[in-house]
Amino acid sequence: MAHVTFIHGIANKPAPDELLRIWRHALESGDDPLPLGDHGVTSSLVYWADVLYAAPDPDVAAHESVLENTAQGIDGAGDADIPEGATAEERAFIEGLRERLTLRSDDEIDTPESGDGADAEFALERIPLPWFVKKRFMAAFLRDVHHYLFNVSFSPRPGETYRVQDEIRRRFVTALSAPEVSRPHVVVSHSMGTVIAYDCLKRVAECPEVDGFITLGSPLGLDEVQDKLQPGWTRLDGFPHERNRGGWANVYDRLDPVCGFDARIGNDFRRAGTKVIEDVRVSNDGKWRHSLVKYFRQPELRAALAHMLDL
Repeated sequence: MAHVTFIHGIANKPAPDELLRIWRHALESGDDPLPLGDHGVTSSLVYWADVLYAAPDPDVAAHESVLENTAQGIDGAGDADIPEGATAEERAFIEGLRERLTLRSDDEIDTPESGDGADAEFALERIPLPWFVKKRFMAAFLRDVHHYLFNVSFSPRPGETYRVQDEIRRRFVTALSAPEVSRPHVVVSHSMGTVIAYDCLKRVAECPEVDGFITLGSPLGLDEVQDKLQPGWTRLDGFPHERNRGGWANVYDRLDPVCGFDARIGNDFRRAGTKVIEDVRVSNDGKWRHSLVKYFRQPELRAALAHMLDL
């Protein structure tokens, strides 16, 4: 019996059971469905939103929808603030990522815009995204990525404090070590979850082996992120062969604001100098292309997962 471990990405999320239900349902819906249960495939979820957000997002419908073309596509992101960084290294990291998202200042982003002129202007951005969601997305992306990669001490609720990277690594290793996990075992990750999964598979000695790795809308192509995955990552031998005994499929949309800057990562994560990652381009609909539900409805993703699970 095969097993899939999912790990979610940036911004707040519904409660773990709800989120896992949404993800499995997304695979089962639409054309050419992939119902894991009908194939005897079990699944689990590495949930880490509560490490950075005070309470689960109650708007479950926003995460289920395939119409995520508005701010609902990043529902819950308003709980995050763009970090300032405690050191020069952290500030340079934050500014470097911010410049990839927009050349506008915070004041310019806050200025209400409407009409054809506004649409034309945001279309000139490196990754076009309507202004009313731009800052909310940036806040969630920059805060979540920064806090993980710099292992920030953070208190999402009174009385609870985490070292963000340490806690999320612990949860990932625990999930992969659970007794119900069977083989073949595939990790399916989205957004910031791809960075967490890669970090653990490549750099955490106690992390169990898996039989396949899928990344969706991944920021692993960004130089700023790769620099923080050292020691461990190198361009010539970045593939996590230490704990991934199978393949790696990287599914991307070029208009996804998280991965669109450098979406194809095969050249950056070679195995002993050889390109082995399968970069798979898809086209999600609407203006908000980062939706997990939209990725799960792509036949290329379903085919890659079925192949790794030996279905």
